Amino acid sequence: MTTAQQLQDEALTRIQQADDAAALEALRIEYLGKQGSISGLLKTLGKMSPEERQAEGPKIQGARGAVSDALASRKDTLDGAELERRLAAETLDLTLPAPETPKGSVHPVSQVMDELAEIFADLGFAVATGPEIEDDWHNFTALNMAETHPARAMHDTFYFPDVDADGNRMLLRTHTSPVQIRTMMKEGAPLRIIAPGRVYRSDSDATHTPMFHQVEGLVIDKDIHLGHLKWTLETFLKAFFERDDIVLRLRPSYFPFTEPSVEVDVGWQDVQGRRVLGGDGDAPGHGWMELLGSGMVNARVIEFAGLDPKEWQGFAFGVGVDRLAMLKYGMDDLRAFFDGDKRWLDHYGFSPFDQPTLSAGVGAKA
Repeated sequence: MTTAQQLQDEALTRIQQADDAAALEALRIEYLGKQGSISGLLKTLGKMSPEERQAEGPKIQGARGAVSDALASRKDTLDGAELERRLAAETLDLTLPAPETPKGSVHPVSQVMDELAEIFADLGFAVATGPEIEDDWHNFTALNMAETHPARAMHDTFYFPDVDADGNRMLLRTHTSPVQIRTMMKEGAPLRIIAPGRVYRSDSDATHTPMFHQVEGLVIDKDIHLGHLKWTLETFLKAFFERDDIVLRLRPSYFPFTEPSVEVDVGWQDVQGRRVLGGDGDAPGHGWMELLGSGMVNARVIEFAGLDPKEWQGFAFGVGVDRLAMLKYGMDDLRAFFDGDKRWLDHYGFSPFDQPTLSAGVGAKA
């Protein structure tokens, strides 16, 4: 009967003589495979007496370990030799152009989000976030929306069938305004924040999608008035569109959470058949475009947030991030934002190195 030591000596000799990976694999199967000779010795341990098993077991296990280590060592040697051979034989022509490699891009919405954060950070605004699955109280009631308000209707809002522990209906938030309420309740006043994020409404056409992106701004402080709001919006839009000729027109409007409320129109001019923001909307060849809604925060909303409206005042505004991207970068169909078409992304996407900075221009492209 062949002993473990004999098999080990024989295997080690043959392993050292193996000259390629295929021969090495054949030896591994011959000795350590399920039907291998050393594996066969391991199967005999069950038929031995305790004394024989105690004497032979370590020898067989030792032979198995030695052969396994020798196989691994020889494989490393062969792999190293093969690598050296390839390095010696291969040449690299550094004058050839580098191959085209697939690369991703930053989605225009993500880019605009970064641009907004950069601009408002320079104005002293912090970025606040909140849950996308909201309750009825934060999304509507705390924003002074009556139970009969049209925005609560099923055809506008995606409701869940369940209610939370307090009996509030759950829904996909229809705006980022609940973030304003949550931040006021958590941090108090004074406050200066923007709240960018995804929102959901039941609507779909070339300029509306069931999911879109919105940014809202909120300032709560003492002695805040409408002039502060107008200056903030002018400064923001001039920085974002990188034009000094942005002209605003404020029109009275109505929003439950602001009083007084104003719609903000921006002057535009026709440039080769495309509406480009800039200039006085009343000038020949120009016009006005409704861009965002805003106003002074309603006193009831300030009360809902746990603050005293006699001491604190503020303003708020909201605008669609996707629409800002469309206006700035010349896109005409909002649905294309979410189609995942690589051709569209290749054309409108940004390089990861196009980081928005106020010094280089928030829309600067390398």
